[in-house]
Amino acid sequence: MGAEDKIKAAAEKVAGKAKEAVGKVTNDDKLVAEGKAEQAKGEIRDTAENVKDAFKK
Repeated sequence: MGAEDKIKAAAEKVAGKAKEAVGKVTNDDKLVAEGKAEQAKGEIRDTAENVKDAFKK
């Protein structure tokens, strides 16, 4: 996994957590959903890169 991809995945996860937290505090269900979706996107990016790495070995 490239360093750039690791940073992007981590940033998506952190941003998603923040959005979700703000959404919960403000009772904004849309923001909570966006945060969860962003976290999932980061997880998918991680998984895809891990699969690529596994095939390179």
